[in-house]
Amino acid sequence: MDRNFKYYSLLMVLSLGFGLSSRGVAQKTGSGNETPPVKVALEAYSFSKLLNDNAKGRGSGMSLFDLLDFAAMNNFDGLSLTGYYFPGYPNVPADTYINDIKRRAFELGLDICSTGVRNDFGNPDPAKRAADVKHVKEWVDVAVKLGSPVLRIFSGAIAPGYENKWDEVAKYMTADIKECVAYAQKRGVIIAVQNHGDFLKTADETIKLVKMVNSEWFGVVVDTGYFLTDDPYADMAKVMPYAANFLLKESPVPGGSEVRIDLTKVMKILKDSKYRGYLPIETLSAKVSSKDADKSGVKKPAYDPYQVVPVFLKQVNDAIDKAYKN
Repeated sequence: MDRNFKYYSLLMVLSLGFGLSSRGVAQKTGSGNETPPVKVALEAYSFSKLLNDNAKGRGSGMSLFDLLDFAAMNNFDGLSLTGYYFPGYPNVPADTYINDIKRRAFELGLDICSTGVRNDFGNPDPAKRAADVKHVKEWVDVAVKLGSPVLRIFSGAIAPGYENKWDEVAKYMTADIKECVAYAQKRGVIIAVQNHGDFLKTADETIKLVKMVNSEWFGVVVDTGYFLTDDPYADMAKVMPYAANFLLKESPVPGGSEVRIDLTKVMKILKDSKYRGYLPIETLSAKVSSKDADKSGVKKPAYDPYQVVPVFLKQVNDAIDKAYKN
């Protein structure tokens, strides 16, 4: 509570001082007023535990309104407001709640660059997939009300016994996604699948699915931390022509690895692909292991997104500034 109060107080000072916007502190690159073609957003998953605690009544945690305030204070351009953190998920939130979120984001100068759902189109049970199609359509309508241009979906898990049946699964998965995309197109929302180390482990698999769906209203949320290949940077580059959003994580290795992402390589990929759009950044709690204590036996501090997110944001902004000077 003390921390939230601190943020609200500072937010008030900033807004009175110079009219808060997502770039309250100017972020210029190079000489003059050149602006980079990428914008940095906050992925809500970085605050997953706190947001879940609040949404599910497990203590005060952090509300989506708190998250908006944090994003504005730290000069993010926007947010990816994952559906899980809306009260009552998977049910659709009330229009009054959606409208209050949208109004608050506007007041703070923040774009809502995407929202997202849980789904599993890899499930061999047609009834369960049909329920997920219905769920995606419902959240397309939420995206419209939020003003979010993108709804992120997953491909889904590989069910037991289907490990060597990629093409078979892709066939029924494609049919389900096509139904979602057709609905989303009518509502003006892009459906974007996130490579998540499940059915989609590589750029080739991701691109194959995109081509099977074959719609301008279907793209990819490029997850920099979930290409399960020897060279994830090559996979990032390969899938860029289909990028709807670029989810930038601290590590190219899944699960909160201590291997740091090479932001210089990432920025080159973005520049070479001429990507223009959002970079939602996501920080994760590190894996629990014997490494959690150093040689003296002192336990490493617990993951604190209030501390970790601003540090990673500065690293990303510095990398953007350096990359787009030339």
